[in-house]
Amino acid sequence: MATIPTVNIGILGLGVVGQGVLKHLNRNRKLLESRLGVKLKVTKIAVRDKSLKREVKVNPKILTEDGFEVVNDPGIQVVCELIGGTTLAKKLTLQALKNGKTVVTANKALLCEHGNQIVRAAKKSNGHIFFEASVAGGIPIIKSIREGLVANRFPRISGILNGTCNYILTRMQAEDKPFEEILKEAKALGYAEAEESLDVDGIDAAHKAGILAYLAHGKWISMKEMLIDGIRKVTTRDMAVADAMGYRIKHIASVECDAKKNSLFVGVYPALIPKTHILGRVDDVYNAVCVSGDVVGTTVHIGRGAGQDATASAVIGDIADAVFSVQGAELMNLIDEENYPLAASSKELRVAKLDEVISSFYLRISVVDQPGVLSQVTAVMAKEKISIARIVQDLDNNGTGKGRGSAVLTLTTHRCSESAIAKAISGLKRLRPVLSQPFLLRIADFND
Repeated sequence: MATIPTVNIGILGLGVVGQGVLKHLNRNRKLLESRLGVKLKVTKIAVRDKSLKREVKVNPKILTEDGFEVVNDPGIQVVCELIGGTTLAKKLTLQALKNGKTVVTANKALLCEHGNQIVRAAKKSNGHIFFEASVAGGIPIIKSIREGLVANRFPRISGILNGTCNYILTRMQAEDKPFEEILKEAKALGYAEAEESLDVDGIDAAHKAGILAYLAHGKWISMKEMLIDGIRKVTTRDMAVADAMGYRIKHIASVECDAKKNSLFVGVYPALIPKTHILGRVDDVYNAVCVSGDVVGTTVHIGRGAGQDATASAVIGDIADAVFSVQGAELMNLIDEENYPLAASSKELRVAKLDEVISSFYLRISVVDQPGVLSQVTAVMAKEKISIARIVQDLDNNGTGKGRGSAVLTLTTHRCSESAIAKAISGLKRLRPVLSQPFLLRIADFND
């Protein structure tokens, strides 16, 4: 009778995700081993403090406070990097790859900011790196793009990639409460971190969008090359206006490839989404990704985007792929840029210029309530050749302006470029009757 091989696993980090991974590995060990045809053994875990009490049971003999003991252990074949951050995590990941380990990571910031270096290190060592848990939590979007949809080119990928933003916007809409009040409650419920900026300012979603851009097009886009905006300035007034026009405001990520121009655009921002579109109906902490393929059309993937169990599910899915790679299975290697089919055009692609990125826009402008203001605003828009689709003026009863005698103009535009609307906003800011920075939202058009 053939001996069943053993795959030794090392874990870096035993926080919320790490404990979830260990918990479910232990709980479903027999099922996993029967499916994978190997024995799974967690042989070493690196933690910050071995003395801390944890919710999951762990043998203290396998704990270490030195992550390099894990990545340099010759008996460990698979390393799970779950510590987060981009400093120590980067050093440990690169060392693990240098040592020929197969690495599983949920670290979207690490991949987005240092993806090229990590890819080169993995390729040099003939290793593998798996990162399903880095995007959209429990939704297997990475597998879908790299395997199930491999026959396609992807002109557009759009999605809700941050559960915290979606939760806050959902409650603002439903309860007519301002951002700061819902944010405070979200923190109390554990749906938002104490330091919320990574989520609500769009950084987390941008990291994930960068990974999706690489998967779909084989090109890493730096954060500086993306259009990134958060949700702090969205008001319930904006939501009411959007609702009247048939929209919901959602924080979305967009990866758009123009094959004719060989250009790639990546942006994350709050946008008006038609109520009839699936992304307009995804609420609370759920994530959703719409993938448009030139062969299959549009596929939609929805599920919990964060949380211990959802992320652990994705990590363990990557561990399964890592086991297959250790056993010599022929998997599609994401790090082989020469043979990876989705990356075939990556060398031709360039980052789209802002005058090539076209959209319709929503503008909220706080102004002094006096004659002639509207004509000044429309003159600025006309100067940039921006056509106004709709304009409404209301007295400022919500404190958006600076005291009495103020009004709020809300207008929408026909399609124009990002560069044109940026110039228009700059011009509007210089108008004396304009009291504050005009607030901009994009209007999503999934038919263009």
